Amino acid sequence: MPPLVHGLAGTAAFVTILVFWTTTAWSELFADLATVTAVKQTIAWGLLLLVPMIAVTGLSGVRLAGGAKTPVIAAKMRRMPVIAANGVLVLVPCAVTLAVLSGRGDFGPTFQAVQALELLAGPVNLALIARNIRDGLALAGRRKIAAA
Repeated sequence: MPPLVHGLAGTAAFVTILVFWTTTAWSELFADLATVTAVKQTIAWGLLLLVPMIAVTGLSGVRLAGGAKTPVIAAKMRRMPVIAANGVLVLVPCAVTLAVLSGRGDFGPTFQAVQALELLAGPVNLALIARNIRDGLALAGRRKIAAA
């Protein structure tokens, strides 16, 4: 059960972040301010699902790794603090700030700066999580590990 839980939680977190980023970019480029506000509010509430998914992924990953020190597991473990720090210190505060600002109708320079930061930090986590998924599939025997 833990490998299944780990894989499902990690995939769900990746897809959720991808949906957050994509809807943000779409709303900023093509929608009106009411839609941008709705997207920002939905993302803020969505954190209530995303944060536990990431926690389950991390905790189950540590449990699955046990004491193993293989290069692939070591690489996954090195990425996790970066993913967590980017999420907790950048993406979550950005999402909450953008929800508050958009709720006030404040789409000025502060909103734009925070939005730019969020749009840059999101793909960093997506890339790191994608690499962990790739490595997890290799560990599970579902994908070959490329030579270094």
